[in-house]
Amino acid sequence: MKQLIIMSAILVLLLTFPLQYALEQKNHHDMLQLQTFVHNAKEQAKQEGYFTADIISNLEANIINEFESIDPSEIVIDATGVSERKERGELIYYKIGVPINDIIAVNKFWGIDEADNTMIYYIENYTTSEKVTQWNN
Repeated sequence: MKQLIIMSAILVLLLTFPLQYALEQKNHHDMLQLQTFVHNAKEQAKQEGYFTADIISNLEANIINEFESIDPSEIVIDATGVSERKERGELIYYKIGVPINDIIAVNKFWGIDEADNTMIYYIENYTTSEKVTQWNN
């Protein structure tokens, strides 16, 4: 009987590791999807010379469609805007952040609060503009 009780306790502890591995895979997939969306938006912004309102709204729509549990107000988008159009060779700045919930599987079992079990995943970088200026002669 003593062995059954000990094995039950050990089994409960050991079951958390496969759950954590599965959660890590899900979070990794979410981060890769976000990187894909940001890369596509960056490539469009390179052609335009800045992040247009249309590019930003498409990026937000893609993020909201992929991450259904995210409130649109939680998405952080800080990018070179309309008033900062960049010409060829100049740098375009962007910083995109999305909250990633459930970092630790079975967080209640380990005594971790929901507020401590979340983070914001940021992608922050610069890219060069490819916008060519029209010469009026």
